Amino acid sequence: MSIRWLTGNSSLHKRSKTILTVVLAVSMIAASGCSLLPKEEEEEVLPAITPPKISAKPEHTVKTTTLETKVRGAGRLMSTKEEILYFTEDNKRIKEMYVKSGDAVTAGQLIAELDVSTLESELRTLRLQQRSEELAMIEKLRKSDGDQSATELEQAKIQFELKKEKLTELETSIAKAKLSAPFGGTIVSVPVKKGDSVKAYDDIAVVADLNELTVVADLSADDLKKVAVGMEVLVDINMAGQHKGKVKQLPAPKQDNNNNPGGQKKQDTIDNYLVVELDAFPQGLNRGTPLSVQVITQRKENAVVIPASALRSYSGRNYVQVVDDKGKREVDVEIGQQTSTEVEILKGLQPGQKVVGR
Repeated sequence: MSIRWLTGNSSLHKRSKTILTVVLAVSMIAASGCSLLPKEEEEEVLPAITPPKISAKPEHTVKTTTLETKVRGAGRLMSTKEEILYFTEDNKRIKEMYVKSGDAVTAGQLIAELDVSTLESELRTLRLQQRSEELAMIEKLRKSDGDQSATELEQAKIQFELKKEKLTELETSIAKAKLSAPFGGTIVSVPVKKGDSVKAYDDIAVVADLNELTVVADLSADDLKKVAVGMEVLVDINMAGQHKGKVKQLPAPKQDNNNNPGGQKKQDTIDNYLVVELDAFPQGLNRGTPLSVQVITQRKENAVVIPASALRSYSGRNYVQVVDDKGKREVDVEIGQQTSTEVEILKGLQPGQKVVGR
């Protein structure tokens, strides 16, 4: 009885252990099975799309100012007294240069000389022939007792005078082969050297009086039409700042080739430039220093102006967009002076109003 109970109890105990083992195994498989399943992808978060903002057009206040219209040009410092020296004889070699750049010279001092040895030899020969013919002419006239007609004698005289003219031409050419300084000053340029072959009017040297400098400038033909003697000028000199002055002289009218016989090139003199007289000339400056000029051709005090970008034009109509408490509206305007940045308003606007730019 007791043994059977123990046996039966052992079987029950074994079955309990088996069931417990199975339950534990299933639990472990279920737990591990969850980890084996693929993870779900996380939902992508997209950034919010912000529509672009339309930039607002700038607004400008109508104001009053001193409005100046200017024309501009480039220039340099130049001597009030300077000259380019040249020969008028063509296709000759330079026999000797007697100066170099930087030399001080006096009026009449020899600057350069051409090689005219052929002309000099021809002159000597012609002088001897002329003297011989002169003696022959005298002898012919002395011995003539009316045998020769007046026409024959006159013809002989003409031939004699023609040869004298040739003699004079040679003497003049030889004299032109020497170049002298027209006034006292400094040699500032010598672009040639001994032995060079030069043509008529080629630059040989430049002489200048460096004690007297002035401002010269080049302006376009259209800008020159707006300029008059006495107008105010602002001059920016390299390394010497801005200085005030007035227009002293306008450039001489340019000549065309028809008014320039013989191929003579125009001299680079002060007469070819706009000349400015400064109120106070700065010290320590040298000839050739670069500069720029602004000639004030128009000036108006208390001018009503708007930025050039605020003016609108269409089919000959000038107008602006005015903005106020009531919104935007178009207003026709009458314009006056214009610069690169501002426009004068003669009618249509008052200072303090707001206009829309572009």
